[in-house]
Amino acid sequence: MKLCDLHSHSTFSDGTFSPAQLVRLAEEMGLSALALTDHNTPKGLPEFIEAGKNSTVETIPGCEFSSEYKGRELHIVGLFFPEKTWAEIEDFVEIMVMAKKNSNIKMIKKLNELRYDISYDEVAASTDADEFNRAHVAKVLFQKGYVPSVEDAFQTLLKKGNGIYVPPKRIPSLATIKFIKHNGAAAILAHPFLNMNYEELEEFLPKAKMAGLDAIETHYSKFSEEETRQAKELARRFNLKESGGSDFHGSVKPDIQPGSGRGNLKVPYEFKENLEKSAKK
Repeated sequence: MKLCDLHSHSTFSDGTFSPAQLVRLAEEMGLSALALTDHNTPKGLPEFIEAGKNSTVETIPGCEFSSEYKGRELHIVGLFFPEKTWAEIEDFVEIMVMAKKNSNIKMIKKLNELRYDISYDEVAASTDADEFNRAHVAKVLFQKGYVPSVEDAFQTLLKKGNGIYVPPKRIPSLATIKFIKHNGAAAILAHPFLNMNYEELEEFLPKAKMAGLDAIETHYSKFSEEETRQAKELARRFNLKESGGSDFHGSVKPDIQPGSGRGNLKVPYEFKENLEKSAKK
């Protein structure tokens, strides 16, 4: 059975593997296709696609957009972006990147006020991304011994609502979907149960479908069997295709491996084939 992974991250967002290293790892794992879906940036795609030219792994150019719907953060993945549209992605997220930078400046300032010795430049130097996020801050806090683990930083100091991390303004979810479709890619709702429950998804998906949404992730590293069942049910009800991926980040999420997630993930290659057809419409 041919398998793929349609959701992964590199050092150009908050992952710890370079795009080329991701391709080599996917080949070692026996995957037939891998998508690079860094957060709000296409900058890792040239290296990723070039690495794929000398690999048995098909490399799929993608991007994961941080969007917002009724105050909820939703992640929309775009897959199969034509190379000529990569610059359009950078223009689309430019305002969001600036909002993220302002959010990070405020976060570092609040940490400093609480006597944590950490600087903006220090965290920025730890990534190739245009702008760092909480994962990078958590890693520096862990390296300096302020927290016992990266995960602990997320659950304590950097937890939403704790007063230190203030989420930046994000692009509306429906506008994000329309942008993806306008640029010839397939639009997928990532990890649908992360910030929405079943009833909220019932309200959102018809509107998202009207905007051009092609699919939802039904196979995901952190899904329980019941969540997978519910996601597949939603896909059927709203005539959406299925997608799936590990959301691999490297050492940031050490329990998750490309292709296999936490050991029980299998994303059929036909998901890739179906979504590629949606992208070409």
